[in-house]
Amino acid sequence: MSETESSNLNYLEAVMRVAIIGAGNVGSGLAGAAAAAGHQVTVAAAHEENAVKVAEQVGGTAAASAADASQGADVVVLAVPAGVAADVLDEIKGTGAVVVDATNPINETYSGLTTGGTSHAEQLASAAPGVKLVKAFNTVFASRLGDATEGGQPLDGYYAGDDEAAKQVVADLLTSLGFRPIDAGGLRMARSLEELAFLNITLNARNGWSWQSGWRLTGPTV
Repeated sequence: MSETESSNLNYLEAVMRVAIIGAGNVGSGLAGAAAAAGHQVTVAAAHEENAVKVAEQVGGTAAASAADASQGADVVVLAVPAGVAADVLDEIKGTGAVVVDATNPINETYSGLTTGGTSHAEQLASAAPGVKLVKAFNTVFASRLGDATEGGQPLDGYYAGDDEAAKQVVADLLTSLGFRPIDAGGLRMARSLEELAFLNITLNARNGWSWQSGWRLTGPTV
């Protein structure tokens, strides 16, 4: 058994109810990874047939709406285009679940971000006060969500937020999927995480890479 598999099994003692909103590459990748880690997965999408397809593929459950998917969930992941994330958050904000913003606010020409001086996560939090919002998973390509190691070492899973208890839930989820969780700080640091994701996207697009690259800090961290 590999080190990653052993880590995942340890976290099966704390099975989470994970709602994935979105059935695109990121949503389907997260749904598959979470289900493989032993979590209870529910998927919702703008087109219900897409949610049904992903749920069937991963052994999860499809929901008719984001609100339905988030009922009773421990974690709700926004794996939707950044432009519709605020509407989805408005639909689910009363559930009390930890909400993960996995979006990246990249403009239509992929030449920059749509935010300035702030982050998309901060904008969402401002529009929905009281929601336990954490920025996470946005720095990970969809192709690596179910393949969280490189050279036998876990890739970094960066996260940021202002609610420490909510961040711990997300850290546990990241660990269960095989990532090394790294707390980037308060939600203000979501600006850096969104730029970090943009850098990885730009490097792959500019250099014709295979969209398999991931982040990992090296060197002493204590």
